[in-house]
Amino acid sequence: MEKFKVTFYPDHKTVEIQKGQSILSAALAAGIYINSNCGGEGICGRCKIILRKGEVFTQPSGRLSWEERKHNYYLACLTTVQSDLEVEVPEESRLSFEKLAVEEIALRFKGFYEKPESIETTQSILDEVFVHSPLATKLYIELPPPNLNDRVSDLERLYREIRKRHEIPIIQTCLTNIRSLGHLLRNSDWKVTVTLGKRDGVVEIVLVEPNNTSLHNYGFAFDIGTTTICGELIDLNNKKILGARAIYNKQTVFGPDVITRIIYGSQADGLEKLHHAVVDGMNEIIQELIQEEKIDLNNVTCVLCAGNPTMIHLLLKIEPTYLRREPYIPVANFIPTIRASETGIKINPRGLLFCLPGVSSYLGGDIVAGVLSCGMYKEEGICLLIDIGTNGEIVLGNRDFLVGCSASAGPAFEGSGVNYGMRASGGAIQKVKILPNADKVEFSTIGNIPARGICGSGYIDILAQMLMTGVIDRSGKIRWEDHPRIKQRELEKEFIIAFKEETNLDSDIVITETDIENLKRAKAAIFAATSVLVKHMNLDLKQIEKVFIAGGFGSYLNIQNAKLIGLLPDLEERRFIFVGNSSLIGASYVLLSHQAMQRAEELAHKITYFELSVDHSYMEEYMAALFFPHTDISRFPNLKGMI
Repeated sequence: MEKFKVTFYPDHKTVEIQKGQSILSAALAAGIYINSNCGGEGICGRCKIILRKGEVFTQPSGRLSWEERKHNYYLACLTTVQSDLEVEVPEESRLSFEKLAVEEIALRFKGFYEKPESIETTQSILDEVFVHSPLATKLYIELPPPNLNDRVSDLERLYREIRKRHEIPIIQTCLTNIRSLGHLLRNSDWKVTVTLGKRDGVVEIVLVEPNNTSLHNYGFAFDIGTTTICGELIDLNNKKILGARAIYNKQTVFGPDVITRIIYGSQADGLEKLHHAVVDGMNEIIQELIQEEKIDLNNVTCVLCAGNPTMIHLLLKIEPTYLRREPYIPVANFIPTIRASETGIKINPRGLLFCLPGVSSYLGGDIVAGVLSCGMYKEEGICLLIDIGTNGEIVLGNRDFLVGCSASAGPAFEGSGVNYGMRASGGAIQKVKILPNADKVEFSTIGNIPARGICGSGYIDILAQMLMTGVIDRSGKIRWEDHPRIKQRELEKEFIIAFKEETNLDSDIVITETDIENLKRAKAAIFAATSVLVKHMNLDLKQIEKVFIAGGFGSYLNIQNAKLIGLLPDLEERRFIFVGNSSLIGASYVLLSHQAMQRAEELAHKITYFELSVDHSYMEEYMAALFFPHTDISRFPNLKGMI
């Protein structure tokens, strides 16, 4: 097969690929990340590149304007290489994986950290709920040497001494440990440290080391999100969080949501690439934190992961195809404990990997961790947990029952699918106020630096403010014509949030009617799912005593504005409780307590999954929610007069 060289600018990177491969594939091979929200299907139109030199074959796309075509713009996913090429990747097409801003890290770790650089302990939180019993523990033992009166084998001798300290009916170990045991015990003068791991009801001797290393025992808790991977290094002995990191999930390159990634995973080498993207991210976090804390990697004995079913399947390189095919069955909800090394996670070679159990194909260990951490399973009153993210997961219930569903909200509130959307990082417009007549728009950015785009909380404020000032009608259409902030853009209008001189871009930051439509669909999916779930249980929204809000919004989310656009139900503000990254908090509980793991398993069995796609009323509710705040304004009585 003929090969050609593709050179990318301004990176000055060159890669050699086969004739007929897409420019998007070439960019990935060169380590250049281009926006492709649709997973290379040619739908989103965000992978625009400029062809400087060479011959290509491209498929027609309505995502390129006449002006762009005139200036040699192409979609990277629909354009294949036919000769040596020189390609320019404009800034707006780049998918940035820069370090998260400290403000975003604070959001991602809300619940443990008020400031991301602080080092706090989970001890007071944990001891109120669960007994401290880490999933991997170290035990120092001084064994009596054998003699003619005590001729028990080395392995039985080790078991005997362990059982003197702990009541453990079943202990097992691997052949590798048995092979080295004889020399190790004698060379260490019968003084050893054993690492005990709890594996699915059995205690395993994971590792036997000479001398006393019991003071050094560490683990990692991970929340593997569709957009962000968050990890914490925890001292398993004293329950202290030593450090935390959050990075963007580089699987985003292959699609913004679980469906596009499942589709990509079915392609040749797709599953392998998706697997490595998440594992490489986890290893990056592990390496940074152990270097920062000067910890020996061999003393990291376990990793615990919480994530939605697709993320866990991709982490473990399990075929995800059947998650999206009726009847929507995962390969496994309860993953047996395995060696971390089997997945490529770099800790102690004998270290263990635990995954929190899931409920169904679209309700995973992350939401189980959320239910565990917010404590709604113990409440007497009716509670609601809403995790606002790429997948809107919702659980309703209390100590008597738990029922959950997943709504495909899409990535709009995570910054994708909207023209100037971005993650909650430096320069993102996060709070907005539009003054009467829209003469002035006041906004603040994360990091207090010039605006680069708009994050989810900013979009919620914008929609609410545009609605209150009358810039848009309840369907989301821009009403005004002759106004300095409103421009006609081909077939739609746009509203200027920040003029070019207020940004560090070469253009104004705007919200278009298409953006509004995408955001409207996202909020409608979440609200409709909530409404259907509540009705399905013969309840009314007014009966909900607590609404736990999870996800990356943190305290930036304006509850009143979220109600104004119909994202959240019209309840008193006192009922809403921010719980931050409830998935990571729950994962840390479980890492530190076998009792918490048992409770998580009980919850995974207890939560009943409600499949929205087979309920005819969901589509009716969804269509009704495609207005601000809703078609039926009587469902938002406290907002009358504000719109």
